[in-house]
Amino acid sequence: MKILLTGAAGFIGMHTALVLLARGDEVVGVDNLNDYYEVALKDARLARLLSHPKFRFIKLDLADRAATAELFAAEKFEGVIHLAAQAGVRYSIINPQAYLDANLQGFLNILEGCRRNPVQHLVYASSSSVYGGNAHMPFSEGHNVDHPVSLYAATKKANELMAHTYSHLYGIPTTGLRFFTVYGPWGRPDMAPFLFARAILAGKPIDVFNHGKMLRDFTYIDDIVEGVVRVLDKPATPNPEYTALQPDPATGTAPYRIFNIGNNQPTPLMEFIAAMEESLGITAQKNFLPMQPGDVPATAADTDRLDAWVGFKPNTPIRQGVSQFVSWYRDYYAV
Repeated sequence: MKILLTGAAGFIGMHTALVLLARGDEVVGVDNLNDYYEVALKDARLARLLSHPKFRFIKLDLADRAATAELFAAEKFEGVIHLAAQAGVRYSIINPQAYLDANLQGFLNILEGCRRNPVQHLVYASSSSVYGGNAHMPFSEGHNVDHPVSLYAATKKANELMAHTYSHLYGIPTTGLRFFTVYGPWGRPDMAPFLFARAILAGKPIDVFNHGKMLRDFTYIDDIVEGVVRVLDKPATPNPEYTALQPDPATGTAPYRIFNIGNNQPTPLMEFIAAMEESLGITAQKNFLPMQPGDVPATAADTDRLDAWVGFKPNTPIRQGVSQFVSWYRDYYAV
């Protein structure tokens, strides 16, 4: 297929592009290369893609309505994987406007592009953060997600609602994927694995929030990409069993689906840190702190629906994933 991949210079975007290109798809990558974190890392990711004959890169801010409309009109994509977003729960407390521009206006422009230039399937990134204050574990797509605890989470919930509207009104097949704590080589510097590795190797203490009493469904990048590509290949369809008397939040009478992509093996934060210490061969100094605003104590993904839809469940063990991340980190930063 000819695929638009937004956020191509991002962590998940680069890995997804490599898999699509390896199987023969034509990929048009878009990214605005903003400086939320080090642009050099984004450039390095992009460099891995630019040598491929079936990859083209366009620097573009998706919040630019006219430019995004021109892109869709010119390229006539068959599929869209929308991963571009302003990421980060805590940053959404500091700079909320960035989330409205990127996550709401940008997504609306993507939906409009798909409406005016019909595509076979729009797959977009949602987040486990939409579950917010929900304490019922594991998180299921059938659960209520009306209590976000950060603006980032609220924008991701809004994306799901916007996608449903366009699926309902215009018949656009849309699938939202709720990612759970993605980690691995080429990851984001604002995420825990990066922060831990950098501090430990520098001999500095790591910040351990909620005094270490955290549970996370850490999901290895290769599993995330496998899920994304499998879902792309199976466009959303209406749910023939849907009833408005007992509505299922993750399906409907429109070609609309929502799936969790998580490791389905929630890991205590202290166990993750132990795996990091083991891979680095260094015991971390730990600075135990209270919970941060906008955070939640636990996440856990029910992935039965994903498995039923595409026959796949993430399953990379934590120690294996952490070891591969540490190996990449040491090599990339020469430490």
